[in-house]
Amino acid sequence: MTQLELLEACSLPVLAEANTTPPSGHPPGRTNSQMSIIATSSSSVFCFPPKTKEYMDSLVPPTADGFERIASVQQEREEELRRKARELKRQSLKSQGQHERNGSSSSDGRNERTQAARVIQRTFRGHRARREMNGFGLDAGTRWMTAIREAQFREVNRPKSKDDTDMSNMGAGSPEGRQHSMAREKWKKASMVARRANHDDDSSDSSSQSSDEEASPEDRAAAKAQRHKANSTRRSEAKMMGIQYFLEMVDLKHRYGSNLRTYHEEWKRSPTKENFFYWLDYGEGRNIELESCPRDRLDRERVRYLSREERQYYLVEVDNEGRLRWAKNGKRIDTTVEYKDSIHGVVPSDDPTPAFNPVVESGQPRGSVDTTSSDSSLESIREADRAAKYATPGFDDSGSFKKVSHLSASTIFNRLLRKSVKKNTWIFVADTSFRLYVGIKNSGAFQHSSFLQGSRISAAGLIKIKNGRLRSLSPLSGHYRPPAANFRAFVRNLKDGGVDTSHVAISKSYAVLVGLEAYLRTRHKGKEMLGKLAHGKDKILEPEEVARREEDARDKSKSAEKERKVLEREQAEREAEGTRVKMMQKLRISSSRLENDA
Repeated sequence: MTQLELLEACSLPVLAEANTTPPSGHPPGRTNSQMSIIATSSSSVFCFPPKTKEYMDSLVPPTADGFERIASVQQEREEELRRKARELKRQSLKSQGQHERNGSSSSDGRNERTQAARVIQRTFRGHRARREMNGFGLDAGTRWMTAIREAQFREVNRPKSKDDTDMSNMGAGSPEGRQHSMAREKWKKASMVARRANHDDDSSDSSSQSSDEEASPEDRAAAKAQRHKANSTRRSEAKMMGIQYFLEMVDLKHRYGSNLRTYHEEWKRSPTKENFFYWLDYGEGRNIELESCPRDRLDRERVRYLSREERQYYLVEVDNEGRLRWAKNGKRIDTTVEYKDSIHGVVPSDDPTPAFNPVVESGQPRGSVDTTSSDSSLESIREADRAAKYATPGFDDSGSFKKVSHLSASTIFNRLLRKSVKKNTWIFVADTSFRLYVGIKNSGAFQHSSFLQGSRISAAGLIKIKNGRLRSLSPLSGHYRPPAANFRAFVRNLKDGGVDTSHVAISKSYAVLVGLEAYLRTRHKGKEMLGKLAHGKDKILEPEEVARREEDARDKSKSAEKERKVLEREQAEREAEGTRVKMMQKLRISSSRLENDA
């Protein structure tokens, strides 16, 4: 490297660029400016020893012909290296082909096995990709996200004692800071539960996508926009699980919601300050046993919540004849006693696939009894559990004339639901995209909430199918209690989806449900009207008493006070805007004219 190139590589600043006279004997081709840089840099920046300086000054760069000769030599060497590399590659391919032609039988077998392994792997990857596209499988990223969200949900809802909660908030500093930390933790838990209850399964709808494959890009875009609009409408009208069953979803053991609600009422009456689930399993209420729901039944009845992959075993598709088939194997559905539930969905009764039977803390599976107990005693226990569902003791125990006083909408609905706890009752759930899932109900173990883990649905109820043909539908569901409008939309969607509904019988419970909804709406309006009339009467006769009751019922928290101030300010702004608009209308002045004048 020349001295000039060394200086340029080091990126030294130009200290001076004067037009000085170059020293005698400087190399040709260098300008005065370049020589000034060399001179200035060597004298002002570099402090070489004398011998080094003499050596650096003695270096003379090659001439232009020398540069060209060096470049040609370098190019010849590069071409020689490329030629040798091509020759080596050609010889390697030639020897590999000769080895394959003249190789031994063992090498041929090894090559065949390698080729077979590649074919198997390629086929499996295609099969896995097709299953993921049809919603029957999860990719690695989705699996990890699902596992992380489930772990977060379980950690947030893990029962904690009051001491553990106080210890976790010790780092917040002052008592006010600890109070804010506890409030944030409660809001985080509430928001996570709300997200779980308001969740929608966004797996792809293969049927709608496949139908658009032969359409033009414009038609596909229009169909996609129409599906998106329909999904948005259905999601806005979707039904969440009843608030009384949120305990079942939040419980890490998913014990039956009605049983938990019985102990929850006892927890509200007790003076304890412990979390409900901690109170129930580890705290002051662990030894409490209620007559209406013994501990044995509380721990025995646990609802199975399906994962996203387990859910696909119950997914239903419609064939070209309008009949319902299992998406997992394409077989037609038959809701008879010849089938049973298992860990892989509904299977024939003689199928060896085991049933889902989790283990409880005591080491015995759910629903199990002592080994000395007979099958008949086990069945009698299950029958008693089913009979306890949707009980109406006030109505049942009353006389013939006193039954009227215990008659209500909830009593009638529970009487209808009592029929759904019989053995071999088949249920269905349609998610917010109207994907249909069908299974066998096992009261207290497999319910409507099992399919979507308690998330919201479009429709739910009872179903009967014979050889794939839909026979009967009923809108009854104790967990969701969807309105009649959702059921009508579901039936309409079945017809639009090509389902043969010519032999469908709608259950009488649908007419009862419509009547109950009309009765409840009329009753609610009547109560609201009577309340307004009574309130107006009290304001006239006893204004001071009414003001005192309103003040007592008023929320005096800081957040409520801030909300009231914001609402009052917004109301004042709306009234001011309304006054301005009215004044402009009276003066016959438009807003555009005011803007132009401004």
